[in-house]
Amino acid sequence: MRWEKKGVIFRPENHSEWMAHHACVPVADKVSDDVLRIYFGPRDTQGRTTTTFIEVEADNPAQILRVHDRPVLGLGELGTFDDSGAMPSCIVNRDGRKYLYYIGWNRGVTVPYRNSVGLAVSDDGGLTFERVCPGPVVDRTRDEPYFCASPFVLYDEEDRKWKLWYASSTGWTVVQGTPEPLYQIKYAESADGISWLRHNITCLEYTFAGEANARPCVLKENGRYRMWYCFRGSVAYRTDKAQSYRLGYAESRDGIQWERKDSAVGIERAEEGWDSVMMEYPFVYEHRGRKYLLYNGNDFGKTGFGYAVMEEDG
Repeated sequence: MRWEKKGVIFRPENHSEWMAHHACVPVADKVSDDVLRIYFGPRDTQGRTTTTFIEVEADNPAQILRVHDRPVLGLGELGTFDDSGAMPSCIVNRDGRKYLYYIGWNRGVTVPYRNSVGLAVSDDGGLTFERVCPGPVVDRTRDEPYFCASPFVLYDEEDRKWKLWYASSTGWTVVQGTPEPLYQIKYAESADGISWLRHNITCLEYTFAGEANARPCVLKENGRYRMWYCFRGSVAYRTDKAQSYRLGYAESRDGIQWERKDSAVGIERAEEGWDSVMMEYPFVYEHRGRKYLLYNGNDFGKTGFGYAVMEEDG
């Protein structure tokens, strides 16, 4: 497996008060054979994230056709789980509806933030979304007491189940006086995509002390599950390339037990430029028989999101 980098697609720079900077966690959704919609999370002038989109040429994602002029999902009501951020993570198209699973943000006191997973649906082709409920559909529990984030949902036609892979925090560690979160990718199932059965199943084991892995993206091909994700260390990972986010890869026969194959991911951070320190939040999709990869670069999406195209599959 090898990826050819194609460069940055979009980077907002003082576009508006609600889209002042950052373009976090890109999510691809086909509008037609010729048009691809990419949902993402911009930050406003107060650092709060909502959800909006751009549309690009499907064959050439660097060619932007449209920048949407408003959020499709705004902040939650004051005091709810997403009153400080509603960041997209995954879209499922089923029965004529779009199911948007997103990351809700609360600002914290003892730690910087708390995340939960929300769900909103669209019946107008993804131009607007309505929350299915004011609370989260996946939140912390007695077994997972910290936070949940980065949901990726797949409806498995063969098993007739909704399957969820998500990042579950395993705790906070104080590094140079700053609380830093640790998290692992876990698994859950559902009959309706709303109520989830969770057994605290860990998909990816840590490979070094202080690791955090997140933002899974899963494809099921010929009975094999393939996952792309990102992982990092905990010490100075915002600026230290040795500790910062990079992309990983794993395979599974059942979607639950995974074998990490990070050395086979086929893409690395650049020597210089927009993705020279970080590569994170991958999203893999197919178009005309080829696989495309969307991802963020340095500073958690401040340098925008870009793409790569798979040269060889394996």
